[in-house]
Amino acid sequence: MTTAVPAMPGLTLASIGQGFWRLLPLSMFVVVFGLAYGLAAVQTGLSPVQIVFMSFAVFAGTAQFAALELWGNQIPVFPLLVTTFAINARLLLMGASLYPWLKQVPAGQRYGSLLVMSDANWAMTLNDCQQGKPNLGMLVGGGVAIWVTWMGGTLLGMTFGNLIANPALFGLDMVMGCFMLSMVFGGRKSLRIVVVWCVAALTGWLAYIYLPENTHVVVGAVGGGLVGLFWLDQQPAKPQEASES
Repeated sequence: MTTAVPAMPGLTLASIGQGFWRLLPLSMFVVVFGLAYGLAAVQTGLSPVQIVFMSFAVFAGTAQFAALELWGNQIPVFPLLVTTFAINARLLLMGASLYPWLKQVPAGQRYGSLLVMSDANWAMTLNDCQQGKPNLGMLVGGGVAIWVTWMGGTLLGMTFGNLIANPALFGLDMVMGCFMLSMVFGGRKSLRIVVVWCVAALTGWLAYIYLPENTHVVVGAVGGGLVGLFWLDQQPAKPQEASES
């Protein structure tokens, strides 16, 4: 039996603006990685038009870096597609986790909002939903903030990327990890949630050690997702049902 969830309000310009400004400060770290991508793309031999179009249309940093590894005079299209899908497969589970709330809004808003979904705005939106404050503007506005900073970073990287070619040197590669961890501790807490995160962390860690590069993202998501699939939340009994029993 599924747990009742609060209604998701429809999308408005005001809610999009709130989501944008709420996530924009965090999105500043995305500029650095966009800058690194812009530099790497130039060094790989992509033209400015190709670089900008990839960031504009793909909007997936890890997948774009992986694509650069396969780029050359002869582009292996099938391996490129498989690699990109494997890295972004976590988005399937991320979208599914928001479905109880997204199904309440019109189809255009539901599927359109997913075009700008990434890790940070998904985590913040899910956290709000689990706290009883669903807001589709957080998903859309936050996604726009990340997209804008990613595009800005890409453009900067094409011109000034050599100034900060190694973001990890400044610890900037830890910003997203720390943010996601804060979302875990700030979200809903129960034995089920703890087990889900522990299984996801353990399977992801093992995959990181023993499986090919980037597969740990998918394996960890699937591991935690399977626990959530077979260990369902129980809907609390309604007052009248409790009194009758």
